[in-house]
Amino acid sequence: MRINPITLILIFAFAYPILKGFMFKFSSHNLKSDIREAGGNISFILSLILGVYFSKKIFIEHNSIIYTKLSELIPVNILDYVENNTVIFYVVVVPIMIFCFYEIISLIIEGINHVTLYPLVNVFEKFIETKGSMFKRISGAFFQLPRAVGYILFITLVFNILAIFNVPGKYNKYLEDSKAYNYLCKEVVIPVTNSSIARQLPNIIDNSFKVVVKDADTQNTGLTNLQNSGSKRVVVYYNGVTLDEGVKSNSKIDTFAKEIGSKGTTSKEKARLLYNWVGSNINYDQDKAEKVLNNDFDIKSGAIPTFQTKKGICFDYACLYVAMARANGLKVRIVTGEGFNGVSWVSHAWNQVYIPEDKKWINLDPTFFKGGNYFNSKRFDMDHRNEKIAGEW
Repeated sequence: MRINPITLILIFAFAYPILKGFMFKFSSHNLKSDIREAGGNISFILSLILGVYFSKKIFIEHNSIIYTKLSELIPVNILDYVENNTVIFYVVVVPIMIFCFYEIISLIIEGINHVTLYPLVNVFEKFIETKGSMFKRISGAFFQLPRAVGYILFITLVFNILAIFNVPGKYNKYLEDSKAYNYLCKEVVIPVTNSSIARQLPNIIDNSFKVVVKDADTQNTGLTNLQNSGSKRVVVYYNGVTLDEGVKSNSKIDTFAKEIGSKGTTSKEKARLLYNWVGSNINYDQDKAEKVLNNDFDIKSGAIPTFQTKKGICFDYACLYVAMARANGLKVRIVTGEGFNGVSWVSHAWNQVYIPEDKKWINLDPTFFKGGNYFNSKRFDMDHRNEKIAGEW
């Protein structure tokens, strides 16, 4: 059986320092170096948490006092440029913030080590001098564990960052298939980087949104929105249903949607109220996602079953939003593409709604609602890509 290359790299990164420690045995000099490196790893993790957190607070969410102060010192066009440029944000701004926190935390930890751990190492060295060679080797391997953990966490973080920047080839597929990478991301990287989206989203391990195209001439559909593919008419199925079937509404949905929309005075307010309701009241159906993942379409999809059960997957969220928006007279779209779930890019669906007051379409993603603000938000482009309009009403 072929080993996943991502998993293989992580195994090697973990095993290498342990094997090296076993071969070269224990020494106080090496252990102090390891403690210093472990302190560096801790400093890196803490600075990562703080750097990413404050970078997003300042440049993306704009709800920080620091942003208010910076806006008084830095030209607005520079702040807007950073906000609208994902590469600059991740490659320049975030690393600078992380570096500043790293230097401060490293000094604090090194000071603590000098008065606590280093004296203990000297005591242990005197103790181990009376022991045999094998004990020294095992001790050498044991004290390399912090370095081994630091290596795999750092490499996992690098893999995760590369995934965000859409590295070509089979890279994303390797990430999806690596159980070791998925585990480390979900248990360590996602909490460390303070990714509220990734924490709130279900543990999708693969693409749970499937699109199937069939020849319309062989399908007894009775549909009116057939698509053309060259000289052929085709029917596109999303998780086993067509768009017509998916966005189909009923009087109960329409009445309820109008009641929610009536609380808004403008199209944008109505659209936001509907987004808030769908995002906060519909729960992600992990069992259904697994069935779709395994090509089991013997399930109910679309607006009506989602409204009735209060659960669904991304396509269901998008369909229900369309049904409720249409009931309020809003122009609305379903958009398909890919979303970053904190581990890798997966097939995804979301919405766009037309705001006549602003004369433009805006993005919104009710599936991502529990992870943050995804209604006409600048952060939208950071974890959505390859968008394609599937339908417009």
